[in-house]
Amino acid sequence: MAETSRSLDEAIAAVRSGPQGPRVPAIFDFGGTVVHGFTPGAITGQLRRRGIDARLTETLLWSIRGARAEGEYERFLQHMMHSWAGHPETELADLGEELFRRTIYGHLYPEAWRLIRAHEAAGHTLILATCLTRFQAQPAARELGFHHVLYTPMAVQEGVLTGHVDGKPLWRNGKADAVQRFAATHGLDLSQGHGYADAAPDLPLLELMGHPTAVNPDPRMATHAADREWPILRFRPRDDAGPRDIARTTSGFAGLLGGAAFGVALASATRDRRRMVDSMITHAAAATLRAGGVRVRVTGAQHARSPRPAVFAFNHQSQFDMVVLAAVLGGGFTGIVKQEITANPIFGPLLRFAGATFIDRSDSAGARAALAPVVSTLRGGLSVVIAPEGTRSLTPRIGPFKKGAFHIARQAGVPVVPLVIRNAGEIAWRNSAIVRRGVVDVAVLPPIDVSGWAADELDTQVERVRQLFVDTLLNWPAPAGEPAR
Repeated sequence: MAETSRSLDEAIAAVRSGPQGPRVPAIFDFGGTVVHGFTPGAITGQLRRRGIDARLTETLLWSIRGARAEGEYERFLQHMMHSWAGHPETELADLGEELFRRTIYGHLYPEAWRLIRAHEAAGHTLILATCLTRFQAQPAARELGFHHVLYTPMAVQEGVLTGHVDGKPLWRNGKADAVQRFAATHGLDLSQGHGYADAAPDLPLLELMGHPTAVNPDPRMATHAADREWPILRFRPRDDAGPRDIARTTSGFAGLLGGAAFGVALASATRDRRRMVDSMITHAAAATLRAGGVRVRVTGAQHARSPRPAVFAFNHQSQFDMVVLAAVLGGGFTGIVKQEITANPIFGPLLRFAGATFIDRSDSAGARAALAPVVSTLRGGLSVVIAPEGTRSLTPRIGPFKKGAFHIARQAGVPVVPLVIRNAGEIAWRNSAIVRRGVVDVAVLPPIDVSGWAADELDTQVERVRQLFVDTLLNWPAPAGEPAR
């Protein structure tokens, strides 16, 4: 029987149209379903040079992958228990957090992120169920918004790992049993529940669910899914950077500098610094996108042009956001950026020339003082871009918003224009200088008049604006005449 392939949009539509509420579980496997597998590569060597046990790194990373052949999990578990015996559990927990921040975050499937957010919006109980340990799964679960994680527990004695499993591993029937116990304890209805997994060992789990889905299935899972007419989802792996990516990145940086120099030279005859800055921004962005193989697709472009001046608030996931902002807004703006960016040999000088305001995030009082002149900048007719989150995020998650951007807009008497960026974190990962080719989507939302906001309701109003970002990423607006995605 042929497999029943389903698009991500179709899967999300099914979630939205189905039963809602916390009694409906949404259960995701981890390796191969939420995050794709990868080899430790250079990260092991980097951590070894810092005095971190390479064996711990290898066992934490090698295990985060998809389908396993018969008996492979048992061999891995034995190796893991032997390698970890005698180590404090805090050491493994800290290393797991570091590995997530340094490399694992970049291998999360963006499609899984969107699907998880759809279940969250439906009020479903989100559960990450894995045969791995909490050291591998917990950091990702926290970032992805899973409040419940089922994992293989490791025995601990006085804070030290003994080298044994504490109970039954969550493998095959062990995982299915753990899910059944959790459902019974929390009053969940598995017959209405959604389950997502990639490999044959998770067939017992999917058999429990009213709405099972195979994600990037291995051959046995694919055959079983076809026989049972289960839907199949295909997520695209985000591979490590290759030679072509590096070459395009080099061309992109050359384009950035060349475009900036050309733009300044083109406007230098006017001896108008602002015109030189705007020309630099426009030509640098265009050259970088062209050389890097990146296309920016904008919805609501009219809000980027008017009203001006304005405070453009954007979600920040990548250094490439600066190029995207330049491409969308053109000229007539400057930025508020963290002090650390001055050390960047490319963006630092360019931002200084563009008149950006640099703030030290560790000095709250100093940061507020540094922002005071920005009000004059806005009143003088120049727009400002600022990331209310204050720092780049590892994933599309929208972090808490700081209030500085909204204070500035109120004082200057200008609107706040939300500028929602999607996919920039895939083009350039947070901790990577490599640029991958692709498409960055930008939604410029209608301006928000903040002049009437009372001081005592500022927290509530700022949270409403933050929710606009969350909702937009979940229900992406389409150009006129096209259905929303």
